[in-house]
Amino acid sequence: MKIHNFSAGPCILPQEVFTKTAEAILNFNNSGLSILEISHRSKDFVAVMEEARALSLELLGLTGKGYQALFLQGGASMEFLRIPYNFLKQGGKAAYLDTGTWANNAAKEAKAFGETVIVGSSKAEGYNHIPKKLSIPVDADYFHCTSNNTIYGTQIKNFEPCAVPLICDMSSDIFSRTLDFSKFDVIYAGAQKNMGPAGTTLVIVKEQLLGKTSRNIPNILNYAVHIAKESMYNTPAVSAVYTSLLTLQWLKKLGGIEAIEVKNQAKADLLYNEIDRNPLFVGTAVKEDRSNMNATFLLNNEEAHKDLFNTMWKEAGVSGLNGHRSVGGYRASMYNALPIESVQVLVDVMKELERKA
Repeated sequence: MKIHNFSAGPCILPQEVFTKTAEAILNFNNSGLSILEISHRSKDFVAVMEEARALSLELLGLTGKGYQALFLQGGASMEFLRIPYNFLKQGGKAAYLDTGTWANNAAKEAKAFGETVIVGSSKAEGYNHIPKKLSIPVDADYFHCTSNNTIYGTQIKNFEPCAVPLICDMSSDIFSRTLDFSKFDVIYAGAQKNMGPAGTTLVIVKEQLLGKTSRNIPNILNYAVHIAKESMYNTPAVSAVYTSLLTLQWLKKLGGIEAIEVKNQAKADLLYNEIDRNPLFVGTAVKEDRSNMNATFLLNNEEAHKDLFNTMWKEAGVSGLNGHRSVGGYRASMYNALPIESVQVLVDVMKELERKA
């Protein structure tokens, strides 16, 4: 049976990426060595790292615009710490938008370094929307936001003009939609959503902003050091970077971000239309802020329909549909590699539940 993987992460990747990765595990680049054992200083892997960094900038339209791409470790959670180390000045302040668990965690890390101003929060409403019309202090060293919230199913659709450096955690929607990425000064994303397996994090940094905090930054946390060492300050996550490169190559061949955005919108429309049509279900996020990556929804009557619905979607080969443990319900993660056919299977199950109810 075909499995339809709606997991929030680590998540689905293109089949051709799995195939090429499997081949590389046995014999990478006809070297006779596995990608799992090859030296990160070898010519073959240095070429992988260079291409992965360059292709990241190319797909985002940032080549030649003063940005550097890095593949680092520690997940997006490590960047919660690296960001204030590299951009929050001694005695300075940082502005944060609180739209979910991970956004909140990022702000908590910054509090250890200086004043942290929460310019908007939807926590009181269960993080069901994105706060608008923000008042960002003009003397803030930066403004940090999270573009997509996997747990609560919300997504920033429009980024308001910002007079201070704009830093964005795009872990769960990077490479999924067209944006003017040049308006961001730092973009970071854990690979395990749209880009690759867990183990590496892509960081895009506008280089001219570095070195202005007067802080003594440990080398492992210093973006300037990682840039100088070309993402090789310490041993990188070799296999994760390689798989990320394969995924980026797949995306480019598909037509880039513009092409995948069309597919992603079609998938989101298909599922949300059924959630809104079907009287047995209700979406949890405010409609204008619904995420195209993570659709969160509930049964209107769990007591009557939960057991039957769970049995039906599992028998249909659907996997990873349960909501985050902190909120319950259901979450359908529709990352780049998920085919619309999988969304149709889920929609068909929802329709069949309505007929049986």
